[in-house]
Amino acid sequence: MKQALVGCGAILYGDFTLASGKKSRYYIDIKKASTDPKVLRLVAAEMATELRHKGIEADRIAGVVLGSIPLAVALSLETGIPFIMVRKEKKDHGTSKLIEGAYQKGERVLVVEDVVTSAGSALFALDLLRSEGMVVDHVFSVVDREEGGRERLRDAGTELTALVTATEVLGQ
Repeated sequence: MKQALVGCGAILYGDFTLASGKKSRYYIDIKKASTDPKVLRLVAAEMATELRHKGIEADRIAGVVLGSIPLAVALSLETGIPFIMVRKEKKDHGTSKLIEGAYQKGERVLVVEDVVTSAGSALFALDLLRSEGMVVDHVFSVVDREEGGRERLRDAGTELTALVTATEVLGQ
């Protein structure tokens, strides 16, 4: 996975502010990866392999708008598991739903993320999905920045599986 991220130009160095508000000397631009069909296909294949390897069964895959939607779609196509989309805020038109797509209470949902830093987006999604009666025990991400997100998810009763860690990506 590291080679694919480097190869598509997703690893950037400089001064960045992350979604969590933290400052960082590097940025992992997963949108460069998720808009490259070869890399997106690789991500979906590796996530599907992890699903099988861990014996995880899911009725739905959930992606958080916008960054993880391509990942959710690709994994859905790879596995045949339907996906849903989680919005961070309601739109002021249409149905005004925070969860788009068909689902039922009691379903097991796998949340997919692009990069986990503090896990804020993933925690928002799992809280929302759980409030709608769904079961969320697992979050898959492309990258774990190893900045506390894994621990926060564990504290929320959810296991994080990342395809690669920041340590691996940065070669440290």
